[in-house]
Parts: sequence; structure tokens; C-alpha cells
Amino acid sequence: MRNISILGSTGSIGTQTLEVVRNIKDIKVSALTGNQNIDLLEKQVYEFLPEIVVVMDEKKAKELKDRIKAVPTKVLWGMEGLIEAATLPEIDTVVTSVVGNIGIEPTFYAIESGKNIALANKETLVSAGQLVMDAAKRKGVHIYPVDSEHSAIFQALQGNEGNAISRILLTASGGPFRGKPIEDLAEVTVEEALHHPNWSMGKKITIDSATMMNKGLEVMEARWLFDVKPSQIEVLVHPQSIVHSAVEFEDGAIMAQMGEPDMRVPIQYALTYPKRVKNTYPKVDFTKRNQLTFEKPNQEVFRCLALAYKAMEIGGTMPTVLNAANEIAVEQFLNKNISFLQIAELIEKTMNAYTVKYQYDIKDLLNADKWARDFAKAIVL
Repeated sequence: MRNISILGSTGSIGTQTLEVVRNIKDIKVSALTGNQNIDLLEKQVYEFLPEIVVVMDEKKAKELKDRIKAVPTKVLWGMEGLIEAATLPEIDTVVTSVVGNIGIEPTFYAIESGKNIALANKETLVSAGQLVMDAAKRKGVHIYPVDSEHSAIFQALQGNEGNAISRILLTASGGPFRGKPIEDLAEVTVEEALHHPNWSMGKKITIDSATMMNKGLEVMEARWLFDVKPSQIEVLVHPQSIVHSAVEFEDGAIMAQMGEPDMRVPIQYALTYPKRVKNTYPKVDFTKRNQLTFEKPNQEVFRCLALAYKAMEIGGTMPTVLNAANEIAVEQFLNKNISFLQIAELIEKTMNAYTVKYQYDIKDLLNADKWARDFAKAIVL
């Protein structure tokens, strides 16, 4: 039986992970963590009876503790609690589905404790890819991608170990504003940006999809996960979201992973690898899904994608700065303090003001993250 911890169990990936657990039934959940949604956490605790539950907010944690007195689950809070949830002796796999750079520290501690990682927190590799992959190699742990695109690449590589990759074809839905000229995006509302055509996700990742920053972050993630050069990763807009991504090998053969847009499938594969387990999730009917189209993304309109490639080219601590600035920009847009197009402007201004470090450790990355957040907030204010 696999024994897991879910960091971010109340979010979109976390709740779908628990759906997978209900379906498989051969997985023990030893730790759950959330931010402030203690109503949902309470229900999850009573259903899965984890050893510990963590709430980032101390006041909320104490309220939850009063609510679940009937069960022996221990209640913790803050980063210390998050790290304990990631390093429990009995767990073998940590599902990192928290959003943002908050996932970096617990992921590092989990790796150092010898835990395998089911990775849905892309910021961990965006900000600290070299450090994370080096640590995973040193400790002999596996990182199983949960994002549908990276899971697709991972699946396409099975049985092809030792064969040289020519290109990674990273697909993107194009979001709600695919094909629109830049002038049409000036007055985009928060509600419009949150209306994704194919995927049901949390607010932050949905806005990232609308700006195509999500795809930029995924390019960075793929660079580290699959040890390829940025120039080998090509983004293709595929609005039907049936081809989740593909790998082209040096002989020209392309292996693609396909399926209906359903995050439970890559989550399940990460938790059951190398086995595949039967489920009742929707399957593709190609007589109805009989048109699959592909096009190049417009990086002049979706400047966040271009900025991600630029940060990756600069290297060092710049990807950390890009990611932190993006988190602030998305937050400010959701709060209606800046416009949709100002998201890219805020990120670019932050990047331009920053002096990159090329020799760095985890503390340097956390400092760069803090600097970028403070700088981006100061611009808005």
C-alpha cells in the first residue's frame, strides 16, 4: 500500500487527488494540508483520518483543532507544519499541490527525507530546478510529474530510455483569449479571464493560462524534468486539449499521449506508476473528437510566454524573480488593482530592475523571491 501526504489538499489538484484515492482504495493518506479552507479540511479529516493536518494560518488551525476533537489527528500550522507533513517517517510519496513558491521548502525537505515526489507545484522547478534535481539524484528519489503536459512527456518516454530526444512538443489550450489581438485584451475582466474553455482549475493557474505564463512555467519545468535545452521545447497551441504533449525522437518518430482533459488521469499515473489502474473517467471518442488542430502561440500578444523564455535564457536566480513577480501580478489583477495587460508589464519591470546571481543556494532563491515580491508590490502601490 502506498502511503502519501498531500500538500494543498483543499485546492483543485488536492481534491482531485483524493478522488483518485477513493477510486484506487490502496492508498493511505497520512497528512493533509490547506491554507484557510477549514470547512473542507474538516470533512477530509473525518473521511481519511490522517495522522496530521496542517493549516497555514495559526488562528484557523486552532479553530480546526476544536472541530476535530473526536479524532486523534494532530493539528499543526505554518511552514513548520508543512515541512512535518512532507517528512513523516511512514509516507513514501508527497503530492505537492500547493500553489506558488511556498512549495519549495517542503519539497526540499521531503527529498532529503527520501520521499518520492508527485509534483504538481511547478514553481518548485521553475525557481529551484537545478537544486531540486541534484538533490533528487543524490537521494535516489523519483519525481513523478502530475501536470497533464509533463505526465504526457513522461509517459511518452517510457520504453525509450537511451533514445535521444529531438524535440518536446508542449501543448497549450490557448486559454480563453486564443486568437484575439492585443487591443482586445486591454479591457479584459477578471471574470472573463477565469473562464477557461477546457480545464477546471484554481484561480491562479487559470489566470496563468489566460496570459500563457502557465505554459512558460511549464517550459522551464520540462527543461529540468527531462534534461533538455530550452531550444528543444516547442509550445504548440492545441485548443481541443486531447494531445496532452508529445516527444519527437532523433529518428523523427513522435510519441504522443492523448486523452480527455481530466487531471485525475495524470494524478493517478503518478500515484500508481509503473502500473495503470482501471477507472471510470471519461474516455476519448474519436468519432466525436475528429478534428485536432495545432498552431504557434503569438508571443507578441501573450508576452508572459516570451518573458518566461527570456528568464530561462538569462538563468541564475532570474526564473525565481519572474515567478514571484507573476504571483504578485496575478494577485493584483484578481484584486482588480491592475489590468490584464499590466500583468506582463509588472513582471518585465521587476525583471529589468533585478541583478541576477549565478552562484546560489536555497537561501539566495528565497531572498530573490522576497525581493521580487516587495519590488512588484511597491510598483503597484
